[in-house]
Amino acid sequence: MTRLSVNLNKVAVIRNARGGQRPSVLDAARIVVDAGAAGLTVHPRPDQRHITARDVFDIAALIRDEFPHIEFNIEGNPAAPANDGGYPGFDHFIERIRPTQATLVPDADDQLTSDHGWDLTAYNEPLARRIASYQALGVRVSLFLDPDLAQIEAARAHGSDRIELYTGPYAEAVWSHGTDDSRTQEILECYLSAARHAAGLGLGVNAGHDLDLTNLSTICSNGDIDEVSIGHALISDALKYGLFETTRKYLTLLPSD
Repeated sequence: MTRLSVNLNKVAVIRNARGGQRPSVLDAARIVVDAGAAGLTVHPRPDQRHITARDVFDIAALIRDEFPHIEFNIEGNPAAPANDGGYPGFDHFIERIRPTQATLVPDADDQLTSDHGWDLTAYNEPLARRIASYQALGVRVSLFLDPDLAQIEAARAHGSDRIELYTGPYAEAVWSHGTDDSRTQEILECYLSAARHAAGLGLGVNAGHDLDLTNLSTICSNGDIDEVSIGHALISDALKYGLFETTRKYLTLLPSD
């Protein structure tokens, strides 16, 4: 079974473009949960250009009070410190909220979007310490990775519970060549092999980035993906189909028990 966690960042982007409270991130959260999403994801960045610190705490309270069965996934660079703009530091979110999952991403502060996984060729002692400290709080930890078998093995050596495969290159191949093209199929097999390898090591496997109604079912086809985190495409499709119906469309593409 593959669970859907909806990333709410792009709802906040639209709100922030105008200011005020519309569209409401909390209302969007309620809609996707009512439609069947198993989790909510946010990626608060130090410049707070979309999800703000206030949003993170408000969503945590919403889950606690209304949807205790829903998982909360907070993404970000664990080394991001507090700043004068109101960002309290990534550690602060994890320590105060204790979400279901922390997805650790090697983003620079000014990066537009996540576009590569961790390089764990050399043992990253600060990262390993943070993984252990988050786990001690009861938080599951996932590391954002490219579909590289050596990096997956290194993630396990660092103590991670899961990995999240960065699926941007596969999405790009589908857009450029189509699903059935041999070049696309070669990249797909790389991802399926990476997922199998991770599962064989005892790691949970998540996937995310540019997943949409065209490519989602194939990336999950071998049944090794535990969770997909989808934001940009799902919120874009909601402009056409509505948020509730769009969430349902994505759910129909996922393997179920």
